[in-house]
Formats: sequence, structure tokens, C-alpha cells
Amino acid sequence: MSSTETTIEKAAPAAPGEPGRAPRPKRPFVPAPVLNLAALAAGLGIWALLARAGVQALPGPVAVGKRAAELIADGTLVVDALASLRRVLVGFALGTLLAVPVGFLMGWYPVARGLLEPYIQFFRTVPPLAMIPLAIVLMGIGEVPKIFVIFLAAFLSSVVAAFQGVVGVDRTLIDAARVLGARDGTVFLKVVVPASAPFILVGMRIGLGSAWGTLVAAELIAAQEGLGFRMQSAQLYYDLPTIFVGLITIGLLGLLMDRLLLLAERRLTRWQETR
Repeated sequence: MSSTETTIEKAAPAAPGEPGRAPRPKRPFVPAPVLNLAALAAGLGIWALLARAGVQALPGPVAVGKRAAELIADGTLVVDALASLRRVLVGFALGTLLAVPVGFLMGWYPVARGLLEPYIQFFRTVPPLAMIPLAIVLMGIGEVPKIFVIFLAAFLSSVVAAFQGVVGVDRTLIDAARVLGARDGTVFLKVVVPASAPFILVGMRIGLGSAWGTLVAAELIAAQEGLGFRMQSAQLYYDLPTIFVGLITIGLLGLLMDRLLLLAERRLTRWQETR
């Protein structure tokens, strides 16, 4: 055998089943639902242990579950949840519907950016909760100020994402479309809007979280129903189980809405490479 053949034999990789070559270890695959259930069980277990240890009179999962059953049975939880959900949906929808065109204007037209960006950045530094006294003075104590505060939280979170989505579009794509004869309107609709969609949807998810985060404070404005109102009332009587029921309900409703937005994001951005 020649030296060349010997070299080739030594350089040739061994087959997967051959001795002398360790098989590549396979990463264990655990489905996401299994991990979610494990995390939920661990969280409930830690919560139960803390309650059993008497940490700050913390109610356990069983006590909170019983209180939730009572509130569901008399209809209180359903009425409060629907009232809060209505306020969040209206405020979030209005905030998003205004944030997307404003973000597009700022990103596409430099003049609009120069005129609007100072106001956007200014109000982003002012917490929406700080607007509650002004909203009460100008709008009264009805539903309008509650929805306005939630709208403001959703708008300020979404408008920056929409703006960043437009300015972040690859310039090569825009130039290529113009070389092919596309006008500004076509470039905007066929290139900029699809490329900005992932940013807009992420901004919507952030805006949704801000809307729910503002809900409790918004329902301080002379509300007679709502999860935030119920939690504030329970605070006066040190009714911790009711407070926990309100917190868990807000979290579950927010999680469900976020999952729906995530599903929409996956359907609308199938072209985008993700991990």
C-alpha cells in the first residue's frame, strides 16, 4: 500500500458505529408544555411552603382557590373581570391604532419625525399614572379617564416600536424596489410595512403589558367594579385571599391575550427566521 493511500485511510472519518470514534451526544428534548407544568407545580409548591411557614400571614393556594370559588359563585369575579377586560381592550386598541400610523409617519417622513418625536420622548418620561390627577380634573370620574390612562400606556409603548421598525428596514430592499420601478407608495406598502411587522407586534405585546400594569391604578378613579377596584377594597379589610384572586386573574387574562398576540405574530411573520 502506498503512502498516499495510507494517508487517505487515516484522514477518512470513521462511520458512526465504528469503534474509535465517540458518538455525538444527543441533547435531551423536553416539550415546552411539560416544562410549563413543571414550573407551575414548583411555583405552587414554593407558595404552599411559604404559606405553611406563616410568612407574613400569606394565604396558601387552597385558601385562595376557595375564595376564588366563592367570588365566581356569586358572580363578583366574572363582573369584575369583564369590566377590567373591557377597559383594557378599549384602551389598548385605541392606543395601538394611533401608535402604528404615528410611528410610520415618524419613521418615513423626517419632517414628521422632527415635529412629533420631542413630544413622544417627553411623554415617555412621564409615567401614565402621573396623568391620573390631570385626567380626573379634565375628564371627570367616569369611564373616560380610566380608558385614557390605559390608552396612554399602550400608545407610548407601541409608537416607539413602530417607529423603530420603519427606520430599521434594510436600505438595500428599498433601493432594490425603486430600481425595479416601484414608487414611494408601493415601496411603503410592499417593503416597509411587512418588514416592520415584527417590531409592531412586539410593541403591541409590550403595550398590552403596560395596559394591564396601569389597570389597577386607573380603577382608583371612582370605579364601582373591576379587578383593581376589588383589590383596593380588599386592602382596606386586609383580605389577602381576595387580593391574590385579583392578581392571579389579571395575570391569567394578560397571559391569554399575550399568547393570542404571539400566535398572530407567528402567522404574520412566517418569513422571518426564528430560533
